[in-house]
Amino acid sequence: MGGVSEQNDGQKGGGPPPDEAPGNIVQLSESEEQEVRKRSALRAAVVFETVRREGETEVSRPALALAFSGLAAGLSMGASLVGTGVLRAHLADAPWRTLVENLGYTLGFLIVILGRQQLFTENTLTAILPVLDDPDKPKKLMQMLRLWGIVLVTNLIGAAIFAEVVAKTAMFDANVKAMFMQIGLQALHPTFGEILWRGILAGWLIALVVWLLPAANPQRVWIIVIITWLVGAAGLSHIIAGSVEALYVVAAGAWPWTQYVTNFLLPVFIGNCIGGVGLVAILNYGQVVPEQGGD
Repeated sequence: MGGVSEQNDGQKGGGPPPDEAPGNIVQLSESEEQEVRKRSALRAAVVFETVRREGETEVSRPALALAFSGLAAGLSMGASLVGTGVLRAHLADAPWRTLVENLGYTLGFLIVILGRQQLFTENTLTAILPVLDDPDKPKKLMQMLRLWGIVLVTNLIGAAIFAEVVAKTAMFDANVKAMFMQIGLQALHPTFGEILWRGILAGWLIALVVWLLPAANPQRVWIIVIITWLVGAAGLSHIIAGSVEALYVVAAGAWPWTQYVTNFLLPVFIGNCIGGVGLVAILNYGQVVPEQGGD
């Protein structure tokens, strides 16, 4: 299939596409027609093309730029651990505490997404759409794998640096550090299979943030906060935010590196990829293709 950008809006002969054709009863002025268009929800094809073009831009960036952006994102995701830990340390140990403390979990995602930093789970969507949409799939696939590799590695390096510094310095008092340890052990506690399933749902939700943002400009912050809060409050597994938590435990000497890799990193990587690529990218690609006359 050719790019969606090369397709028209469904009308070869000009005029509005079928879903924008004027009705027979109400007659609107041109200014009123513009108001209707402004208030109408974006078509799925428009959202797809917006995200696809963003993906084209990202996969074409120089490796060094991607690396610095990925490192910044890994460090920034430490704000999620700090926000959650500080709130937990100052809230009563009550059943409702997790609902409030996970407002802190949203901080890292807000910084990364609004700051246009490279986060691996976002790129499971943005980088795969150019591959699905381009006839020259081998070339786009190599660009995607290059992006994924650089961003994932630098995200994890940033997460490890943040965790090491926080664990080995007096940046936070003992009470807050105890909360960091609790949070990290909770991230590592589930079994391989549990983390895999939690990773699938987390990957799906974070990729949905990317899909929703083009149609939610005035509400971008709320979309990010609500969905990432749900990821934290539900105890789902995110490869970078969760790695900051888990690597704090490793840096504090309470968990070996090998178990972090085999018990957490591997299943959450698989799960996030399935959720982002399979449940968001491919399904949303599938809903757009028939409208464009693709195969």
